[in-house]
Amino acid sequence: MDYEQLAVQFWEAGYLTVDDFFASGLMDELDQLVVEHFGEQPDFAHTEEFLDRSKTEVIPWFPQHGGHSAFDRISELDGLAELTRSILGADWNALYCMVMFSKPGTTGQAWHQDCSPEASDHFNLNRLVYTRDINAVTGGQTVVVPGSHRQGELPPGDPWANMDGQVVLKPRKGSLVILHGHTWHRVLPVTGGARFSTNYRATPSGTPEDITDICVYRNMRYCFSTQSVVEERIV
Repeated sequence: MDYEQLAVQFWEAGYLTVDDFFASGLMDELDQLVVEHFGEQPDFAHTEEFLDRSKTEVIPWFPQHGGHSAFDRISELDGLAELTRSILGADWNALYCMVMFSKPGTTGQAWHQDCSPEASDHFNLNRLVYTRDINAVTGGQTVVVPGSHRQGELPPGDPWANMDGQVVLKPRKGSLVILHGHTWHRVLPVTGGARFSTNYRATPSGTPEDITDICVYRNMRYCFSTQSVVEERIV
């Protein structure tokens, strides 16, 4: 695998998809652990204000915090570390592993940037692991605007409206999707069964550990640590 060429593709588009990056057996094992943790109808973890304003119906889980060592096997893979080094350089930092779970029939995630884009060299890297197929039947596809990681702040507007140049990603079981934290992206409504991915976030050297504390939506900026809207955004 040509990691340097993959890094070039990432920096051009602001995202990267590599199918069949992970072994099928490992995907089955992690998929089962996620399903067992959440069950059929898990409760939302965010406040009602956040769910209503962000148009984002997801439930986070941090499995490594609870001692689920099976998830360590992803972060220990040499190939993932080498690809991350090719993108971020030798001095990069692993943050945490977070499962983002959406129940069937939920709205997905509205347009957002994971972190403030004012400093181009301060950002998070989403390294998303998919343990099952995501397609038109399941719903929950990720939509991105290629090159938007270089275009500054996500413009205010309709949280769900289509954007010029958007691309719909359809990762499958074993896929790795890497997404720049400044890239404009959303997740379509979940029409089939439960939809989830596991995010092994990383940052380049010198980036604050709380870089993702404030998220940029088209109608607001939201601070997760204080559970509050810190900026109203109006067209």
